[in-house]
Amino acid sequence: MYIIVVGGGKVGYYLTKSLLEEGHEILVIEQDPARCAKLTDELGANVLPGNGCEVSTMTEAGMGRASLVVAVTGDDEDNLVVCQVAKHKFNVPRTIARINNPKNERIFRRLGIDVTVSSTEVILSQIEQGIPAQSLIHLLTLRSLGISFIELDVPPDSPALGRPIRELGIPDDCIFPLVIREGRRAIVPYGDTLLQPGDQVIAVTSEASEATLRKILYGEQATPA
Repeated sequence: MYIIVVGGGKVGYYLTKSLLEEGHEILVIEQDPARCAKLTDELGANVLPGNGCEVSTMTEAGMGRASLVVAVTGDDEDNLVVCQVAKHKFNVPRTIARINNPKNERIFRRLGIDVTVSSTEVILSQIEQGIPAQSLIHLLTLRSLGISFIELDVPPDSPALGRPIRELGIPDDCIFPLVIREGRRAIVPYGDTLLQPGDQVIAVTSEASEATLRKILYGEQATPA
């Protein structure tokens, strides 16, 4: 697989090294001359000096044959431009963009970026897992499809306790493929499965149904998404 990484900072550097070790053909684009020189000393011909947002640099990099473009600069606007041009001018099948400001995630999604990665969101999700709050932990979101994989902890006072799953009123666009019990036992639930306090439910759901799931598991009033 030919992968182009735009941005040779720490993220781009370690990503490039890891992908090279896995046997992929990698090219990292970096515009800062001093940083580019350091990268070249270590990565050799896998480094291209230039502005990854410019079509001329993209052309020189052979973006037209890339299977994946990853934009990991420190500037969200640059990352968006890289992915947009890669998809619409060079027909790159898949793009991944680093997001530094979580507020930009919705914009990236609307503009068709395949995958976005926000370090802020990752850290927040880890914090939420350690807080005894009845929130939904997002494990993965398929941006283009509007589908999320989320984790829900069943509290001791959940209105779902004592009722089989088929009677909980789960929306048609939501399924429970896995329940983790006591932190070590994986259960594939069926219609007659009863949830227990402390169960971790892995759900696949549309964004529109997240509030309904919260109401089912926690008794909270569902609110529009």
